[in-house]
Amino acid sequence: MKLAEALSQRADAVRRVEQLRTRVTHSARFHEGEEPAEDAVALLAESEEVLAELQDLIRRINRTNSAAEIGADGTLTDALARRDVLRMHHAVLTSAADAASGRAEHGFGRQMRSELRMLSALPVAELRQRADGVARDLRDLDVRVQRANWEVDLLD
Repeated sequence: MKLAEALSQRADAVRRVEQLRTRVTHSARFHEGEEPAEDAVALLAESEEVLAELQDLIRRINRTNSAAEIGADGTLTDALARRDVLRMHHAVLTSAADAASGRAEHGFGRQMRSELRMLSALPVAELRQRADGVARDLRDLDVRVQRANWEVDLLD
């Protein structure tokens, strides 16, 4: 099995656990004289099976990510850490540019000439340019990670 397939199965298992949790909580109590919509005990047992499968998948995915070398990016774990940091960096830069340009104020700008002007403490154009560069790096890295996901076999 390829890593990408395991990642898809992991996402399905997480969704399944969440659905089962919701169904268990809705069936955990019922009125006297009525039947519950579903058997909460059976749903709990099913959720425990799915959780065990999920744990195994996560363990295998993590082991594979730590062992799979993808060139200059290091291991997949290294690349995923870099991708997470690039996402945060992009968010910081765009938030700073938005705040400095006044986009975050939502119409609370200067109304009269006698009011004090708001000045930018940051160079907006430079921040947006830097954010564009980070976004480009993020896209490039994401392509390499996705390629590796379809090329790397899942370890046991």
